[in-house]
Amino acid sequence: MGSGTAAAFAARELTVRFGGITALDVVSVEVAAGEVLGIIGPNGAGKTTLFNVVCGFVQPHSGTVEWKGETFSRIRTDRLAGLGIARTLQGVGLFPGLSVLENVMVGAQRFRRAGVASALLGLPRSDRDERALRERALDTLRELECEDVASRLPQTLPYPVQKRVALARALVGEPELLLLDEPAGGLGADELHELGERIRGLRGSMAVMLVEHRMDLVMSVCDRVVVLDFGRVIAQGDPASVRRDERVLEAYLGREDGKPGELDQSAVEEGDT
Repeated sequence: MGSGTAAAFAARELTVRFGGITALDVVSVEVAAGEVLGIIGPNGAGKTTLFNVVCGFVQPHSGTVEWKGETFSRIRTDRLAGLGIARTLQGVGLFPGLSVLENVMVGAQRFRRAGVASALLGLPRSDRDERALRERALDTLRELECEDVASRLPQTLPYPVQKRVALARALVGEPELLLLDEPAGGLGADELHELGERIRGLRGSMAVMLVEHRMDLVMSVCDRVVVLDFGRVIAQGDPASVRRDERVLEAYLGREDGKPGELDQSAVEEGDT
């Protein structure tokens, strides 16, 4: 990130330990408003742990997170939507007992205006609120070409469609920071291309942090890339320079010959800590 660009989100010197294992070791990461930032690294590098700290699922032993100028030792999970932060999961994380439309409506709750009492009493304000959330959810499903499955249960849909629904649920809340945790998992070439187009379309409208093993996607959509290895930041910069960084090549491939090379898709494995 350029020195003249203010960070929308920043993690400052985060350290996380699980027993005797240090999952994050004084990690600092920044992402600017409208930027797409890739977080990559070998298995066990700490990528998902970083996301879990950002979302409040993991309490860091030290360090802070900053969001729009406010500093937190820990962000509460129940405040995420209200803060304008949304996340997709490595799988899909959809509620099996809710329809596709209802799942996406869950992601729009930050726009609910009527209180619990109005809903329980069935007051007109609550009805209007419900209709507005429904229309917002339908609009988002339409944008992701999923409107035709709105009444279906998620588990009856092909996995790539479930992934799109999960993305719709994250986007319907109009987040200012979107965390995408391995969104390409289980997708074929055509779906991967479509996902890349969608992520590129988000650039400028929100900050995006992308954890992904598919290097072809990372290198094609990200403005910058941060590389973790054993819980430490070992490299960061634009995709082209990171791809050629010897420290990155060694982390992924165990290179010892010292010859110049370039990271490619064959270096990538699934899974993370």
